[in-house]
Parts: sequence; C-alpha cells; structure tokens
Amino acid sequence: MLAALGFCTIGGFLLLTMFKRVSVLVALVLTPVVTAVIGGYGDDLGPMALDGLSKVAPTGIMIAFAVLYFSLMIDAGLFEPLIRAILRAAKNDPVRITVGTAVLTVCVGLDGDGASTFLISISAMLPVYQRLGMSRLVLAGVVGLGAGVMNMIPWGGPTARAAAALKIDTSDIIMPLLPALAAGIAWVLLAAYLIGRRERRRLEALEPAPRAEVAVGDGPGTPRVVARPGLALTAFNLLLTVALLVCLVLEAMPLPVLFVFAFVLALLVNHPRWEDQQELLEKHGKSVVLVITMIFAAGVFTGILGGTGMIGKMAEALVDIIPDGLGGHLPVLVAVTSMPLSLVLTPDAYYFGVLPVLAGTADAFGTDHAEIARAAVLGQMTTGFPLSPLTAATFILLSMSGVQLGEHQRFLFRWAFGTTLVMTAAALATGAVPL
Repeated sequence: MLAALGFCTIGGFLLLTMFKRVSVLVALVLTPVVTAVIGGYGDDLGPMALDGLSKVAPTGIMIAFAVLYFSLMIDAGLFEPLIRAILRAAKNDPVRITVGTAVLTVCVGLDGDGASTFLISISAMLPVYQRLGMSRLVLAGVVGLGAGVMNMIPWGGPTARAAAALKIDTSDIIMPLLPALAAGIAWVLLAAYLIGRRERRRLEALEPAPRAEVAVGDGPGTPRVVARPGLALTAFNLLLTVALLVCLVLEAMPLPVLFVFAFVLALLVNHPRWEDQQELLEKHGKSVVLVITMIFAAGVFTGILGGTGMIGKMAEALVDIIPDGLGGHLPVLVAVTSMPLSLVLTPDAYYFGVLPVLAGTADAFGTDHAEIARAAVLGQMTTGFPLSPLTAATFILLSMSGVQLGEHQRFLFRWAFGTTLVMTAAALATGAVPL
C-alpha cells in the first residue's frame, strides 16, 4: 500500500510538472499531502513536514546567501574577464561555447558540491548565452551533464554514501572507475559539441535581426553592470571568491556560514553606504525568494515521503521485482537502472536502503560489495541528480538558469542516461563492474 502510494506521489508530481498543470512549488507540497491523507497519515502531516523543513533549512540558508553573493559579484563585473576570454576563444560560435561550458563545469565540479558548481557555472556563463541569444535550456543541460559526471568523485555525496552503507573504502569504489569517469567526461564533451551544433543550426535558421550589444549580466536574474569597479576592488572580489571556494573545498566552516560571512564582507566593501546595500538587497530579493521557497517545498515533499515510510517501501518493492535469473548479472542491472532511479529515490533512501539489500542479494552470486557500489554510483544521484526533483541542487540549477523542471527533464534525460551507459560500458570493459 505504502509503496503504491509512494510511486503515485512521484508519478503525480512528474506528470503535473512535466505537463505544466501547476507550478513545481505547488506540486511539491500538494502531491505528498494528498497521498499521505489517503494513506491515513493526516494527523502526522505537521511533524513530518516540519522534519523535512528542518533538514533542508541549512541548504536554504546557504542558497539564499550564495545567490546574493554571486549576484553581487556579477553586478561588480567579476566574471566579465572570464566571459570575454570565452567569447574570444569561442568566436561567438555556439558549439565552442557549449564545449567551453562543459569544460568550466567539469573544472568547477572538482569541489564535489553540486550546489556551488551550479552557482558558479551558471553565474559565469548565463551572460554569454544571453549575449548570443542561446537557449537557457542548453545552458542548464550542459552544466547538468558536467556536474553529474563529476559528482562521482570520492568527496562527493554518492560515493561517500555507498562506501558508508557497505562499510568499504571510497578508494575501492572510485579507483577502478577512473577509466569510466574519463569516458564519462569525454562523453559530456561530445554531447556538448552535438548540443552546440544543434543550437548553432537553430540560431542560423532565425531571421537575422540587428541586436543591440547586451551588457554583461543584462536580463532577468542577472542585472546590468552599471559601473566598472576599480582595480583594487576587483582584486579584492577575486581574492574573496577564491578564498571562499578554497574554504568550501576544505570545509573550513559549514557552507551556510561561509556564504553568510562572505556575502556580508563583500556587501560592506562593495557597497559601504546603507542606501546602496538596501538597493542591492531589494534588487535581488525576488531571485532569492524564488529559489528558497522551492527548496523548502522540496523539504516538505521528502519529509512526508520519508515520515510515512513510503520511500522505504518503494525501495523494498524495487528490490523484490528483480527476477532470480538476473541475479548473476546484478551489477549490470544496478548500473543501468541507477540513473532513472534518481527520479524516484533520494540518495539516502537508495544508498542506505536499497544498496545494502542489493549487496546482500549479490553475495549469493559471488559478487563483491565494491562491485555493486561501483555500479550504483555510475548513475544514482551522479548523472541523475541534476534532473531529480528530490535534490535541492536541482532547483538551484533551474532557478538560476530560468528553465522549467519538465522542460529540463525532457531535454536532459537522454543525454544523462547516455552518460551512464557510456561509463557502464567502460566499467565493463575494464573489469570494474563484472558482466
């Protein structure tokens, strides 16, 4: 019963958002509330939703101040030299720009945090796409592909969860997968090239119309740079941003605290007058509200699904449907299904609920736990997380790029699933995952 309600919740949410029946915010709250009431959990809705909200509160705080911080830096023109360098190298060619976007995302993705990867990559590249009239959907898709494959690194969430759940070392998971990871990065670059060619053809098919030169940051969510800051202020902003990124990687402080401190310091130095500070907060307040309300709605969604036990029952149901005859090929089955399951299971539910059961099942067929773990991280909340409605980072990507979840999922799914298939083939070829 609970498993069926859980799948109905996920399915109803996907249908409502993909066909634009209601906003994502409404669907995130409405669908779990309806199914929870049907399941007889109406009296417990408050505590379950509050529990979900409390778990995403640090993420919401981080995102609020991160959006303010990077919006301030865009205003200050910090990314303008990078944008100009990319434009010079790309020569206004959409193909080169999409490949450059993928390269930038892969490099930024080394920090292992999807949220900061999206914040930095979208902030840097959105003005470029706007200047050339390129699709925001392409930007979100290419950034999602690059961030997804880089989420496999040992300090990323999926690999760490898999290692903790099966009590093995992260090196036992990732070291044999390095060739597969390289193949995944190569596929992302190829996909960016192909997407860029399609985008170039779309732009060439449009009737040529004279367009005024667009200033960096001009457009919704990325305000115009009104004045070029002095060299000293630019140097300060660059050093502060580099220090912030280093602290993020080293985890010197909790992420929300880092962004709060960095934003306040940047605001004080760049806008010492009270009136200017208020003007900046008012200018970007709408963007912040749009992002964090989505995060808290996602907290209600996962809190109710987890509190009712739907997620656990869905995990058990998925394991039960594996035919006995496929037991010997379980690692391949896990690898192929790992990415699509990102749409219906949270990383904690999969890695701490489903994966141990799969590993125990694999024992009977002589399959090592590390092999099952490697198969899982080829897609579950790695290539799959940029389009999953169950992770807060997805809504950062969507909010900053200005695209709808349903459109994003339809655009990205086949490319992300292709990444998993390419990496699975490479893992099979190198023996990291047995056939």
